Formats: sequence, C-alpha cells, structure tokens
Amino acid sequence: MKHPSRVVHQGDGVAWLASAPLPPDHAVVTSLPDLSEMRGLDAPSWRRWFIDAAALACAQVADESVAVFFQTDVKRDGRWVDKGLLVSLGAEAAGSHLLWHKVVCRAPPGTITPGRPSFAHLLCFSRALRLDPARSFADVLPRLGAMPWARAMGVEACAATCRFLLAETGARAVVDPFCGVGTMLAVANAHGLDAVGVELSAKRAEQARELAIDAPPVD
Repeated sequence: MKHPSRVVHQGDGVAWLASAPLPPDHAVVTSLPDLSEMRGLDAPSWRRWFIDAAALACAQVADESVAVFFQTDVKRDGRWVDKGLLVSLGAEAAGSHLLWHKVVCRAPPGTITPGRPSFAHLLCFSRALRLDPARSFADVLPRLGAMPWARAMGVEACAATCRFLLAETGARAVVDPFCGVGTMLAVANAHGLDAVGVELSAKRAEQARELAIDAPPVD
C-alpha cells in the first residue's frame, strides 16, 4: 500500500483554485477565513469574497465530487453572521446542491460561549452526486476534537469527513485551499488519502508540510 502524499503550496488559495478544475478523484475540504483574518476588507467586502470563494470551491470540483466546508458563525456588532448561509449562497451560485449539513459541538450542550456559538457547521455540496438515505450518519457530532491551532478544523470533524469521502465518494485526495497548519491534510493522510494544501503564510505552510496526526478511534 503506497504512502499517501502531501503537497503544500505557499500562496493565495483563491488564485490557486481558479487556475484549473480539480481532477475527478479530488474533493475540497476547507474552512474559509473569517473577516478577522482578512486585512483590508470591510464586512460587506468580506461577505462578497466569502460567497465567491465558496462558489469557486464548488465549481472547481468534478460533478460527482464534493466540496465540504467547516465554518463557525460569529456575533458581530450585536448581529449573528451565519456562515452556513453564506456558504450555501456560494454553492447555489455554482449549481451545487446540499448533500448534508452536520452540527459539530464546540462545547458541551448548555455552555454559554460569548462571541461565537457552541457549535460549528459542517456542510457538504455536490452538483451531481446523490446519497442513499439508508447510509446516513449522525447529524450532530458530539465533539470537535483537538485543534492544533486556534483556527483549525477539529480533528474529529476532519476524521468524520474522511470516513464519508472513503465510503460514499470516489475522492482519494483532499484539497484544502486555506489549510492553515495542515490539520485537514494530516488527518486525510492518516486515513490513506492524498492531500493538497494552499496557505498564504510561509510559516504555516511549512508547518502544514510536517504536521502528523493519528486518526482518532471511532466510537
């Protein structure tokens, strides 16, 4: 059995995605940056950028492949910013349809978490793939899992996504165009999937090339 590969490009994830459609056996799994991570953008500009980036991710995967987004809402100026909605608007613009929407618990039920909710969205879209309802998996994931850095996807959420890709899609490589320190890439490799990442920060891109994470056990 070949060792899964990992390639991390240092650069702009949107520009990299826009350069060419992805091969049929590649799926996008990513978390789009929050306004707080985007220097020079005001809230309306970030909102347009976010929707367009989600649309591009959905458009660049093959018809039968998927784009999966892990997003945590924020409370800004006394208002709720629903990133699940923004991703869905982008997916709709790309002609993609929602296959599933999972809730990932970031804290135990009943916990008050000012600034951000105690859950995250995990959403999966495809243009042509359809799933057998008899093969569904849980709509609420009780644990986020370890986070190698503050803005990382949780390891258990990454692992659940990898298990879905292997069981229900033809994807054998994961692409994360906003990979940070490489959590999704490392978990993909731990499940035998090849991984491709893009990260604007040279320091984080180097970390993403080296990060190693074991696949968490399934309950």
